[in-house]
Amino acid sequence: MILPGTEVRILDDKFAVAEAAAAIILDRARQAITERGRFKIVLAGGTTPIAIYHLLAGHDADWARWHIFHGDERCLPVDHSERNSLVADQAWLDQVAIPRSQVHVIAAQLGAEPAAKAYQSVVEAALPFDLVLLGMGEDGHTASLFPNHELPSGPLVVPVHDAPKPPPHRVSLTPKALCCSSLILFLITGESKRGALRCWQQGEVLPVVVVAQGAQSLALLDHDAADVSFGRD
Repeated sequence: MILPGTEVRILDDKFAVAEAAAAIILDRARQAITERGRFKIVLAGGTTPIAIYHLLAGHDADWARWHIFHGDERCLPVDHSERNSLVADQAWLDQVAIPRSQVHVIAAQLGAEPAAKAYQSVVEAALPFDLVLLGMGEDGHTASLFPNHELPSGPLVVPVHDAPKPPPHRVSLTPKALCCSSLILFLITGESKRGALRCWQQGEVLPVVVVAQGAQSLALLDHDAADVSFGRD
């Protein structure tokens, strides 16, 4: 399969995608720590990354040199089960020795505008990232950047309102921030993603395409997403 703007690897299933992603993350971390003394990764929300986080929790790494950021967050209480930060903590971060001062959570419980303003300075000080982990929704959104919503070119972090899926209020890094990375790693699994992948192949301007074309990008797809009827290769 050819997706404009990104390298593609097709794997057997979502578990193989998770294993490949975890291996890439650990390898990139070792390289970054050797070369620069630290590893800065942006985490993705949604269901696909959870398996990766569980795998990472079972590995040994130089955790003290890892710096964690989030690509987006939902404006929910900090202990809400659908908070991206809580999911990452439970599946991975609470089980390894990354200093909490190096886990940079978006304070989305304060509201979209104040949280975006506060996280802007955090991201600005962190750039460039070593790796950005992203998923893709059925509509071609990535992070909390949705089709038919403005993709601002100036700020690094924006408040998001009227999201087409709940909750409506969110905070998201922008393409400007996400693309300031050595690698963007997309995780795309399941039959429900086929429509968006078709649109990507056909050149539609979706948020995921804008981000993928702005930096070195690698998409890991499983066979369910990479339907043979529209050109797996």
